[in-house]
Amino acid sequence: MRQFFSDTMAADTIPLKLVVYLGLLAAVFILLAQAWHTAIPILEDAAIKDQAETASLSIRSIQGGYARNPVDTYSPEGSKCSLDFSFPASVRYISFGVDPDPECNGQLNDSNWTLENNTIIYQYKNGVKKRVFLEGKPVHFVKGERNSEGIWTPLEDEEDNKTILALEKTGVVIEYPVSGEFLFEMVTRNSVRYTMSYF
Repeated sequence: MRQFFSDTMAADTIPLKLVVYLGLLAAVFILLAQAWHTAIPILEDAAIKDQAETASLSIRSIQGGYARNPVDTYSPEGSKCSLDFSFPASVRYISFGVDPDPECNGQLNDSNWTLENNTIIYQYKNGVKKRVFLEGKPVHFVKGERNSEGIWTPLEDEEDNKTILALEKTGVVIEYPVSGEFLFEMVTRNSVRYTMSYF
């Protein structure tokens, strides 16, 4: 027993082993941090795509439902769906049925919007666009507004408040921050069915 405590031959190698083990542990942590930093954009992109595809399914699910006639104050409520988004700050906008930035310059009001029925588009701030397509019959999106009676109706032309905006001008855009709950309702105007936004 006395010999065990007096044996100090390996005492000087303990700190060296400790340094080596701590160095290896630090290297593992650095590699894990780099891997996580690389994985974050991939995970965010997957979450955004999942939310956009869920939105497309919700919108598609109400297309066969009842469409309210906004002109008739006694018309029953149209089929509705609620979309929940929580996009990161890297997303500039999400649009429904229209491309508001056909030139990919980050400006949504400097050129005419391009009609893209049956399409949901989301654009990152770096300019990259992704599209989710809605299969089936054409889906026309239109922005809604409250009229003087507090009833939601499709946005009307400023020059002639009796007509809906031309079909090629319709579409709905949610600009950054794309976060919250957004409601859509089926409405009809001049025998055309629209998916109208409540925002």
